[in-house]
Amino acid sequence: MGQVKCAAVVLNTPYSILADKMKVSELKANKNVDEIVLKIVEKNEPRQVMKRYGGTARVCDLIGEDDEGGRVQITLWNDEIDMVEVNEIIKITDGWVKEWNNQLQISTGRNGKIEKL
Repeated sequence: MGQVKCAAVVLNTPYSILADKMKVSELKANKNVDEIVLKIVEKNEPRQVMKRYGGTARVCDLIGEDDEGGRVQITLWNDEIDMVEVNEIIKITDGWVKEWNNQLQISTGRNGKIEKL
């Protein structure tokens, strides 16, 4: 019960939103993310990168924290970047986890979506 109260206070969100969601501790490289709720605790400046098949894209790295205090890097692309700011809560559905430089990172991947809660 104390952990539930802590989650609601830290994330400033009703616990019902967090029930049955993945936790950072459950993430595995090269696996799907069914649904995870994270509070944005850090957002770096967006940068331009060259796309594999030509052209450029904007990319931004963020740090998200779950209700248990687990943290993970989040990579957002193009229009996703302007959707969220520090201290906001997001939900990523049908996302993807990969490992880069020995660190797990989540993105929406090809078919996922991100929404602000």
